[in-house]
Amino acid sequence: VALYKSVPTRLLSRAWGRLNQVELPTWLRKPVYSLYIWTFGVNMKEAAVEDLHHYRNLSEFFRRKLKPQARPVCCLHSVISPSDGKILNFGQVKNCEVEQVKGVTYSLESFLGPRISREELRFSQAPSGNSFQQQLVTKEGNELYHCVIYLAPGDYHCFHSPTDWRVSHRRHFPGSLMSVNPGVARWIKELFCHNERVVLTGDWKHGFFSLTAVGATNVGSIRIYFDQDLHTNSPCYSKGSYNDFSFISNNNKEGIPMRKGEHLGEFNLGSTIVLIFEAPKDFKFQLKAGQKIRFGEALGSL
Repeated sequence: VALYKSVPTRLLSRAWGRLNQVELPTWLRKPVYSLYIWTFGVNMKEAAVEDLHHYRNLSEFFRRKLKPQARPVCCLHSVISPSDGKILNFGQVKNCEVEQVKGVTYSLESFLGPRISREELRFSQAPSGNSFQQQLVTKEGNELYHCVIYLAPGDYHCFHSPTDWRVSHRRHFPGSLMSVNPGVARWIKELFCHNERVVLTGDWKHGFFSLTAVGATNVGSIRIYFDQDLHTNSPCYSKGSYNDFSFISNNNKEGIPMRKGEHLGEFNLGSTIVLIFEAPKDFKFQLKAGQKIRFGEALGSL
């Protein structure tokens, strides 16, 4: 593990990013993309543009958009999958620990970082002696839930809003860019806490809600569409540092309203989305661990 952590994954990811931006000759595009499609099982019939010659470079191909009818958004359930991918884990958060894969956990506080001011999130006051997990729960009788979705290289790489909510804060953690493949996640404890990630926090009708985009090898670029100040995988950073940005201001007291299914951001290649949110005790996931899921399908409901 120590040897793997010493690999310059950030440098390699920036080099890969530059390679992806190189425009391919028209005659080379179809054989290169066809090899990628065959290797990772990409379904190009869902793509908004099926013609491979349209994509000037690998980056454009990775971030291809889908046909509008390819991913219908479920209206019957309150929380939908924000992306295509594989369900690694889900359930209630217990003892301030969250499972990245079965049996391998990470600290909730290390992952999200210190509490943000209640003035920004407009949360009710909770006793300071409570655990970090209890401080996130704003309504009596509610529980904290989590869901981890792994995006493989062949998946659709945009992610969307999983519910109707308001984003009030962004926290960016520079960090490593180790692989988040489930096989790697099984043997590196707190992998998600080591990797670069963008944590969006806010609230929905039941209280606290957060969506975290976790970077990975060759996925140094995480883009949030409404956040033009975000720049990921910079050459220099301080280990353990993070930077905050509030979307609540004198002119915008509500933050950024997001509708269920609305475009939120994108990765280059594949990575992981982690949802951590508050909901009543009768919230039920409609999932099985290890199942494939597509954007717009139900995660759970009351």
